[in-house]
Amino acid sequence: MFDIEEKLKKLPDKPGVYIMKDKVDEIIYVGKAISLKNRVRQYFQSSRNQGLKVKNMVKHIDDFEYIIVDNEVEALILEANLIKKHRPKYNILLRDDKQYPYIKVTLNERYPRVIKTRQVLKDGAKYFGPYPSATAVNDAIDIIHDIYPIRTCKLNLENDMRKFRPCLNYHIGKCNAPCLGNVDEKEYLQMIDEVIRFLNGKKEHLIDIIEEKMIEASKNLEFEKAGIYRDQMNSLKLLQEEQKIVTSNIIDQDVIGMARGIEEVCIQIFFIRGGKIIGREHFLMEDMFNADRKEILSSFLKQFYIGSAYIPKEILIEESIEDLDTMEKWLEGKRGSKVNILIPQRGEKHKLIEMVNKNARDMLNKYGDRFLKKHRENIKALEEIQDILNLEDIPNRIEAYDISNISGVQSVGSMVVFEKGEAKKSDYRRFRIRDVDTPDDYASMEEVLRRRFVRGIEEKEILKDNSMETRGFSNFPDLIMIDGGKGQVNIVLRVLEELEIGIPVCGLVKDDFHKTRGIIYKNIEFDLPLDSRGFKMIYRIQEEAHRFAISYHKSLRTKDMFKSQLDDIKGIGEKRKIALLRHFQSIEKIKKASIEELAEVKGMNNKVAEELYNHFRNKKGQGE
Repeated sequence: MFDIEEKLKKLPDKPGVYIMKDKVDEIIYVGKAISLKNRVRQYFQSSRNQGLKVKNMVKHIDDFEYIIVDNEVEALILEANLIKKHRPKYNILLRDDKQYPYIKVTLNERYPRVIKTRQVLKDGAKYFGPYPSATAVNDAIDIIHDIYPIRTCKLNLENDMRKFRPCLNYHIGKCNAPCLGNVDEKEYLQMIDEVIRFLNGKKEHLIDIIEEKMIEASKNLEFEKAGIYRDQMNSLKLLQEEQKIVTSNIIDQDVIGMARGIEEVCIQIFFIRGGKIIGREHFLMEDMFNADRKEILSSFLKQFYIGSAYIPKEILIEESIEDLDTMEKWLEGKRGSKVNILIPQRGEKHKLIEMVNKNARDMLNKYGDRFLKKHRENIKALEEIQDILNLEDIPNRIEAYDISNISGVQSVGSMVVFEKGEAKKSDYRRFRIRDVDTPDDYASMEEVLRRRFVRGIEEKEILKDNSMETRGFSNFPDLIMIDGGKGQVNIVLRVLEELEIGIPVCGLVKDDFHKTRGIIYKNIEFDLPLDSRGFKMIYRIQEEAHRFAISYHKSLRTKDMFKSQLDDIKGIGEKRKIALLRHFQSIEKIKKASIEELAEVKGMNNKVAEELYNHFRNKKGQGE
């Protein structure tokens, strides 16, 4: 046990962040203070006025550290970063750490592009969003590219134009190819202006354009094309209806409301841009110790905006928080201009808060009980796993690993992470096997685990120097699950022993039908009842590791297959490839075409058409 009094005497009367640790050196709480000396001492004085959370936490504190900073804003930033990194047990935590997508118009380029991004930079480009739905962003960008032949490539066209070789988009009419040097810049920028009008909510003009194209296609009896235009028009109208005008104020706002359950809190946030709701999102947070509303709201603001790419001019909340001025200064630094956190008491803005609070209550009624029930089921499942393996503590963080390959080709490894029984996808990692070129799952697993934990050790050293530029490997698991038996487990244990890391490792054993039937731990096999909570959780974790490995492997194979689908066919050169794609618009339509239809393409003849036709039919016959 550390000497509390001695450490308390050495605390400086300066702003900073304090880090509480338990007996196994796990970080259990992170807080900030104007005066480290005064704030940290309060935890170890009389417990008479302490809340339930603090009383429980103090029982588990075995040591503490602190980091001195120059001011309160720096303390707030460091506190938020450390909470996001370590997710301490006694901090109020967001269950879902989302990074919302934006639409970026690259006005900082000579011929601007329209792309999706999750990072807002001060680079002269124009950003629209955030949008809670990545699908909505993709649909909007697809519609823009269908209507306007603007470029998608990353070519540098800033200097005196030199001619590049145009891509397939030019040949199929989807880009007017400014890379050739013959596109009028003013006309191109006029298209971009229309795109910006569309993204600013003025969709009527674009709907009229699409309607004209639909009518024209119908007159030409091109009913399939007319149907596509009809669907695009309907999507735009739907998007227009969803973006409801809720305020006469045209500045960007985030409106945040909160509702409390028994052991959980629902935070609802509405994104208002130019007076219109462009999206909303809810977050469920655990509240096991009945924390103060102001503490919950403050914790949410820090954790949400530390990862947010865009900061609005106004943030509306229902009640004041302790560090409001510091929060405003921090957000102003991120935004680069004034940010106001307001607590409206009347008028239009107060009605917005009431609307968001009502939505938070509805969301809590809808999902709160389900969340609480699921959380309790997860804890019971983890307790079953703890009992089976005779672990000292519940395995709060579990990492599972799997290897995927086809005859040793393009072997990949997956690492999935579950915390408190729920998948934490932000911590998933994929590994492309570098050093093994044969179908050797043992060697592949050894490489994956060694790379993962060597990187983790390096990141822990970086964190000691107060640097936050890490990739999430520093957080070690309480339990490792391996897709395999004794051999795989022993490989992993050997790696951990060499690195002087003590983490329990179990193998997941499968039956003759490749289904999980039990666990191997310390060379003993445990059969679990198929209807037990522990078995169901183990099965879910293993299936997720397998799915993640397979999806990565498939994506690598698909890239290679796409490159070669037309490349290896006798008689199909670059010109014929372009002509085929321009005529049929897609590889799938080429595959389905008859010899006669293929021969109609410019530059094709019957012999090459027959070769192409047979190529794809033979591929199908081989099971591809």
